This record gives sequence, structure tokens and C-alpha cells, in this order.
Amino acid sequence: MTNQSFTRDENSNITDYLLYIPDGYNERQEKWPLVIFLHGTGEMGTDVNKVKVTGLPKAVKGKPFVMVAPQCRRIWWNAAALEAFYKFVVARYHIDPKRIYLTGLSMGGIQSWAWAEANPEHFAAVIPIAGRGDTKQVDKIKTMPVWAFHAANDPTVSVAGSRDMVNALKAIGGNVKYTEYPDGGHDSWTRAYATEELYTWMLQQRKP
Repeated sequence: MTNQSFTRDENSNITDYLLYIPDGYNERQEKWPLVIFLHGTGEMGTDVNKVKVTGLPKAVKGKPFVMVAPQCRRIWWNAAALEAFYKFVVARYHIDPKRIYLTGLSMGGIQSWAWAEANPEHFAAVIPIAGRGDTKQVDKIKTMPVWAFHAANDPTVSVAGSRDMVNALKAIGGNVKYTEYPDGGHDSWTRAYATEELYTWMLQQRKP
């Protein structure tokens, strides 16, 4: 995993990101799946090394996909900055446009719901962890495969956030899976990203 620069514009909400390239990337001719990982508030700042220690970056070694993990510099994820970053990454790396996946935890889980609802055309699946979203917008992702995770006793982001989104999707016939742990507090992501079935399921999802 390497530290990469997106832009040197200090006014940007994103300037740096982590990049994971799988074994065989340079040898294989076909395009690769891409996972975009959005961190939580604890990893915010200007030292991208902080992003390495939590969530998918901690679990990604040996996985058969490209992963990019941008670092949010301040306050909250910025939709315009994420859109610019998305276009940059898709153009820069050998990516299969039908197999781009979005995941995030806590602040990143909330933004994963929001970004998927705002730009569903970008993603083959979304995996929000310990997040919440806008139940009034779930029709935008009715056909998108979703697998949400949360801990029932999360004291920081209420489990109601995931339950409400999952129930709203189920009510309109959405393609949604949900894993709720009975404990774990505000860390449902360590177990989620250690679940091999998650990656098997994710990599089976393709945009039409």
C-alpha cells in the first residue's frame, strides 16, 4: 500500500489517498475491480498514514481488487471533491467501470449512503458500515446491491440509522442485505471487513 497525491490545492477537501494494488496488476490485461473506501472522523486530517490503521486498509492485503482510500482533510466529506477524485481514479488506473464498489465506516458509512444515492450510476454495490442515510432517497438505489453492517449497541451512530435505510429499501423491493452484531459498540467494521463472504458477494456484483 502506498501514499499518493491527488492534488496540492490546499483548499481541496481531499489532497492525498492510500492506494492498494493487487498482485498481478501489471501482468493481467483485463481491467480490475475498484473499491473506494471512506474513513471515519478519527482518520481525518493531513497525515494519510492515519487511514491505514482502521477498516478496509487494515484488511485489504491479498485481496484481488484495487483499493483507493482518500483522506478527508477537515469537517466532513465534500461531494464535489469526491466526484473529482472518482473521475481522477477511474482515468488513472486500469479499472473495470462495471465493477466499482463503495464502502465506508461511521462518517464514511454515512457518506457512502449519500454518495450512492446522489450518483448511483457510479457503483456496482455499496457497503455502508455504522452509517445512516436519507430514507426519502432510497428509490435512487433500489436496484443497487447493498450490504449494510451495524452494531446494535453503537453509542455514536445509532443502529436505527442502518435499520431505517434497510427497512426503507426492503419496502420498495430493494436488493439489500443487512448484518447486525449484538455488540461491538462503535466498531462494527473490524468484523465486517474480516468477513470473507463480503468480498465474494461484492465481487459478484456488476453494473448492467
